[in-house]
Amino acid sequence: MFQLGKTIISEDILEKEFVCNLSACKGACCVDGDAGAPLNEAETKILEEIYPKVKPFLRKEGIAAIEAQGTWVKGTDGDLETPLIDEKDCAYVIFDGKTALCGIEQAYNQGIIDWKKPVSCHLYPIRVKDFTEFAAVNYDKWDICDDACSLGKELEVPVYKFVKEALIRRFGRDWYLELEKVAEELKKS
Repeated sequence: MFQLGKTIISEDILEKEFVCNLSACKGACCVDGDAGAPLNEAETKILEEIYPKVKPFLRKEGIAAIEAQGTWVKGTDGDLETPLIDEKDCAYVIFDGKTALCGIEQAYNQGIIDWKKPVSCHLYPIRVKDFTEFAAVNYDKWDICDDACSLGKELEVPVYKFVKEALIRRFGRDWYLELEKVAEELKKS
């Protein structure tokens, strides 16, 4: 672990390798698990605002779940998250054949909205836990991502480079440039 500004960072994000491999996993992270995607307070307001524009991209099951539960929910642990369909799929998930994709991201890709998706999804496999004085930035190892780890190793892409855009979105460009310096120093040692 090391500190960068007000973040405590696991060295795994510099040392582990990762590149999403949708052809292998079929977007399992959007349909597996026991909770929706983590959200922050600002994102709950964004979801409320963009829902009418995202709705046409969603499946009828997702629309029904959102209209019954809301555009976001408080999970069993009290954290804010996306609603689920039958306690499984994220309500915002859509399918391209058998591959799960994000309906929010599809609306973004088509220029309908200017918000890509929840930052927690964009950051994955990094998970950020906010505390009063700092944020913990950790690599989340999940067996459904074994193919992503293999592809990352084959392509020699460390986690922090794979999620560069998301890290900049969450922490800013200057923070990311400092992270790159730390990674370069680590390589030298």
